[in-house]
Amino acid sequence: MSHHASLKAKIAAGEARCAVIGLGYVGLPLAVEFAKNGLEVLGVDLDTRKVAAIGRGESYIQDVPSAELAPLVKAGKLAATTDFAQLGAMDTINIAVPTPLGKTRDPDISYIVAATDEIARYLRDGTLVILESTTYPGTTDEVILPKLEATGRKVGESFFLAFSPERVDPGNPKFQTRNIPKVVGGITPACTEVAVALYQRAIETVVPVSSSRVAETVKLLENTFRSVNIGLVNEIALMCARMNINVWDVIDAAATKPFGFMPFYPGPGLGGHCIPIDPFYLSWKARLHGFEARFIELAGEVNSHMPDHVVEVVAAALNSQRKSVNGAQILVLGVAYKANIDDYRESPALDVIKLLQGRGAQVSYHDEWVTAAIPELADVPRRGLAAADLKGVDVAVVVTNHKNVDYAGLLASLPLVVDSRNVYKGVESPKLFRL
Repeated sequence: MSHHASLKAKIAAGEARCAVIGLGYVGLPLAVEFAKNGLEVLGVDLDTRKVAAIGRGESYIQDVPSAELAPLVKAGKLAATTDFAQLGAMDTINIAVPTPLGKTRDPDISYIVAATDEIARYLRDGTLVILESTTYPGTTDEVILPKLEATGRKVGESFFLAFSPERVDPGNPKFQTRNIPKVVGGITPACTEVAVALYQRAIETVVPVSSSRVAETVKLLENTFRSVNIGLVNEIALMCARMNINVWDVIDAAATKPFGFMPFYPGPGLGGHCIPIDPFYLSWKARLHGFEARFIELAGEVNSHMPDHVVEVVAAALNSQRKSVNGAQILVLGVAYKANIDDYRESPALDVIKLLQGRGAQVSYHDEWVTAAIPELADVPRRGLAAADLKGVDVAVVVTNHKNVDYAGLLASLPLVVDSRNVYKGVESPKLFRL
């Protein structure tokens, strides 16, 4: 029996042993879904704290309840290790490691390269390798493929290689790993076929495409679409502010059109690991081919300016009461990058706080979702929202619109509130300033 047929048979019978490298917000939910659907899963991560937590059946990912994880660990369906040598016993290996940008906005795929080097050391015949980390088009066939073929094996015959972009939306109660359609593109048709078979064990809808490069570009298009449209509406918001037009009313009215319009909303800036970063993977690759992605670069410029605009609105609010930013007590409401999650990566709140501090403000923040210490805010105190806690606050700035905040009560209690998320929709008050 060929390696292709053998692997498909193992997957169909639930006998495939699956590894997931990287146990973050992408890797752990995927590992759990594989385990829930009968596959034996090994998570591999260098973070000993994550490995130990999984061993105890304790989840550190918001979208994976411990009550769901613990039975899988107890039943022996899911385990975790820091030992890459155990990859040698695996039938499939998914790579879900970080892919940050460097300081010059160049892609940093060092985690992918390190994971691939470990896989190559322990690769055995018949193994399926799938990259899920967001990256530039060509990474799978230009970077991973040569390293695996250097072991003397032939892709599509003695090992299989594909790309399938992660589409996780942390905190989304409706769409999670199982019911988000999974795009899959292999190096060869046989690679695509076995990768599709694996995902069909755990994912409701699997969408095969013609190549790994197509699959890589799919994810970048999705997030570039959001970045560009958010950049457009942020620019409209800046324009409306100059003309004293309520941009939120404009968007709500435009959204009544049943065709040809999709509402996007302005905000204090982009956050998270995807939308602020992924478009630049695409523009970087385009430049290597002599193409300047002007929309992407312009959207990035507009979006990155929004924290500055928020600070200007804060300054205008304070000025209305003959106060200055310098020396003002300013409370930032929410430091997660979006509502109702605990992830603060790339959060615009971090920029807003630093800009306010740069102007001499005394800044504090409140966020009941982000309970971990934030290194970037080591010098910024947390503040409660009780009446005694709010004493002395000159202005509060809504940066993240978490649901567990009494916004009406804050507006009644505080001298000024700046709203960058439209939490005060329909409210009029001389104390309220909008984006």
